[in-house]
Amino acid sequence: MSKTKTKSKTSPKGNGQTLVDQATIDFIKAIRERVATVVVGQEVVVERLLIALFTGGHVLLQGVPGIAKTLLASTLSKAIDLQFSRVQFTIDLLPSDILGSEILDQRTNEFEVNKGPIFTNLLLADEINRAAPKVQGALLEAMQERKVTIAKNTFTLPAPFLVIATQNPVEQAGTFELPEAQLDRFMLMHRLSYPNASEEKEILRRNAKLGVKKSAKGAIAMTEFDTIDDKPVGSSDQLVKAMEAVHSVHVSDAFINHVVEIVGRTRSHPSIELGCSPRAGIALIKSSRARALIHGRDYVIPDDLFALAEDALLHRIRLKYEALADGLDGATVLQGLLNESDQRVAGV
Repeated sequence: MSKTKTKSKTSPKGNGQTLVDQATIDFIKAIRERVATVVVGQEVVVERLLIALFTGGHVLLQGVPGIAKTLLASTLSKAIDLQFSRVQFTIDLLPSDILGSEILDQRTNEFEVNKGPIFTNLLLADEINRAAPKVQGALLEAMQERKVTIAKNTFTLPAPFLVIATQNPVEQAGTFELPEAQLDRFMLMHRLSYPNASEEKEILRRNAKLGVKKSAKGAIAMTEFDTIDDKPVGSSDQLVKAMEAVHSVHVSDAFINHVVEIVGRTRSHPSIELGCSPRAGIALIKSSRARALIHGRDYVIPDDLFALAEDALLHRIRLKYEALADGLDGATVLQGLLNESDQRVAGV
């Protein structure tokens, strides 16, 4: 995405200095350094995951198998001492396999609630598009309202609660396209690419150094998951402070106006059949504030908007059939739309 440079990066709050607490900056740095000891590269993906965590959003990661999506989620959860659950989505998965169900206790002849893996802080929904629509729909209430209904009982999910879902963009056999309502629940959708040559060399070097782990009378070959340090680098209190700090990040009226303009133009663009909902603008502003915090600022700048526009908007638009027939794709159309807004945003 195009980026607009600003003339000044001083705080608009008065004294020309950022007001981000140093302890929060150190906390964020420690998380990123911990993840980097296990996962090579993927700094942008880590940033997106932190944005979602600090804002209470959800992330959909799209990428081919084997580029560390699961490893990233697991490492992040242990770096902040969060409860972590992983669900492998398959065609025969049922909503109760995720949410839980009522079980009859034969001793008391009463039903008891058996809570499912969704009762966690960080839920990895692996290959979410392999599950049937009824299973995907079961996540809607949890992702939006942070609660789950099992039979006649409603339960509040732990805080924080974050869904990291993955999907394979290539393989189509046995998959179901996520409906618009489901996609709209994800604050960001990030598309992962292959590592570059130097990163892949480092991945191979690290893997070659892994040994074996003795188990009972035998041994098994170690994987990258065995290198994850179980000792967290930060506490839940520090996470709360970071979340509070996001809400202190300054957003100018001009920035809000440009977000409204960009979102509105997706609804009137001649090539777009379905434009972005107001939730897209909310996601763009929330994620921009979190990105500013991660970069040590207490105010948003146009770079935040352009860096996050594709992740926040692209999965929320649908092109017209005529545009698809002409060979256009969503990324190209959105890029053109943002390029037209580039000069206007420069004044934020």
